[in-house]
Amino acid sequence: MSPRTGRPTSEPKKHETRIRMSDRDIEKLEFCCKETGMTKADVIRKGIEMVYKELKK
Repeated sequence: MSPRTGRPTSEPKKHETRIRMSDRDIEKLEFCCKETGMTKADVIRKGIEMVYKELKK
């Protein structure tokens, strides 16, 4: 088996999390993606960062 290839990254994403979302939550997420051009994962990561910063104040 050959080694994995791909872009090297300074912050590998080794963990996966599954969540359940309502239809309305999915609509909001897809709207955010469409308006920003970001991926779903990036929008979720940004939301986590926003909440984290608010809590660390």
